[in-house]
Amino acid sequence: VQLQASGGGLVETGGSLKLSCATSKRTFSNNAVGWFRQAPGKEREFVAHISWRGHVTSYADSVKGRFTISRDNAKNIVYLEMNSLNPEDTAVYYCAVGRSSIGSSDSSQYTYWGQGTQVTVSS
Repeated sequence: VQLQASGGGLVETGGSLKLSCATSKRTFSNNAVGWFRQAPGKEREFVAHISWRGHVTSYADSVKGRFTISRDNAKNIVYLEMNSLNPEDTAVYYCAVGRSSIGSSDSSQYTYWGQGTQVTVSS
């Protein structure tokens, strides 16, 4: 199983990035997808998740109103659009496929993980 996260990079405070997470249809089908991030020296933390059909989304308080998660099931891709970025958003961002069609903020509810993409926000 392979998850490919991409779209990270270096941006200035206030900038935007759009991350993508692609995988096979077999891995993607009927499962929620989540985004998590891990900053240097910190624990991995939940960012957002989206249900299989995209009807239900959830966000960490720290990104609510700035980040938007979406998915294109025809293309087997999940996106994380990030706006108004600040240095506290600097981290490696990981996408993960959930055990069920409903997402969770609990990382133990995710089966497959991508390799991560680095997001760096300069002040």
